[in-house]
Amino acid sequence: MAHSTPERVLVAGAGALGSVFGGFLARAGLDVTLLGRAPLMAAIERGGLTVTGLWGTHHVDRLRVATDAAHLAGPFDTILLCVKSWDTLPVMRALAPLLAVDGLAVSVQNGLGNVEALAAAVGPERAAGARVIFGAEVTAPGRVAVTVYAAPVLIGTLDGTATPAQRARIDGLVAALGRTPIPTESTPRLLPALWAKVLYNAALNPLGALLGVPYGELADSPHTRAVMDRVVAEALQVARAIPVGLPWDTAADYLQVFYGELVPATARHRSSMLQDLERGRPTEVDAINGQVVAAGTRLGIPTPVNAALADMIRFRAGRPG
Repeated sequence: MAHSTPERVLVAGAGALGSVFGGFLARAGLDVTLLGRAPLMAAIERGGLTVTGLWGTHHVDRLRVATDAAHLAGPFDTILLCVKSWDTLPVMRALAPLLAVDGLAVSVQNGLGNVEALAAAVGPERAAGARVIFGAEVTAPGRVAVTVYAAPVLIGTLDGTATPAQRARIDGLVAALGRTPIPTESTPRLLPALWAKVLYNAALNPLGALLGVPYGELADSPHTRAVMDRVVAEALQVARAIPVGLPWDTAADYLQVFYGELVPATARHRSSMLQDLERGRPTEVDAINGQVVAAGTRLGIPTPVNAALADMIRFRAGRPG
């Protein structure tokens, strides 16, 4: 089946990252609606969206915006779910009636378990996921900046199983993003890519939040390196037992890439968990380190360092101020 290009796209949870996706897809000629928080949506409705940063400066006027799913009219061919992981299931259940019968909902989120939650809401034949390793931030009302980029976006199903219509929708979305500055590829099996990102996030995100330093400083200290090395070793042992099919045979193999390539590319990046803590919002630690711990528990594999980091983040998140 030839690819099926989406015509109507809903970006749910359109903060910085979702606005980049939505803005560029609108510039590529798609009918895009952003569903997000009132301040950003109001600014975009008044003056359009400006995307700056690593991929140049682009202004987009052709964007519909909404702050409440109840005000939306479907069907949408594609829904890009960009909400925090703890909101996945309730948000997608609310949006499920808006997804076309042959449509595609795509998790564009951190951590593990999101695609499964999405599939529970809309059916596995209408669900897919994306591995995203670029970052963005809102710099002013109606303005977002792409601040970091490490690898192309990968889109696919977790295990490679897809109906012909599902595959056509995935290929169509990849083709549409191919007309934007966002490097994007399809992947026959997404799960290894999601786990690879979890290795990176599990090591850096909670430590960066607890210590309040950018990623580069974590790699510069032998003390924090020792903690991150143990986080990675635990997660890799769990991934091998599942088995996920990661390309690294040992923790040392991954850590060579981690310290040699991945951290230098994001050395100035501040942890998203730190930003959540500063804003008094729930964090995604349960979808990252928490998923490693949960899988380890099911498999009888101890993950004490991941568990300790997750508990410390939960403690910080539960404190006022």
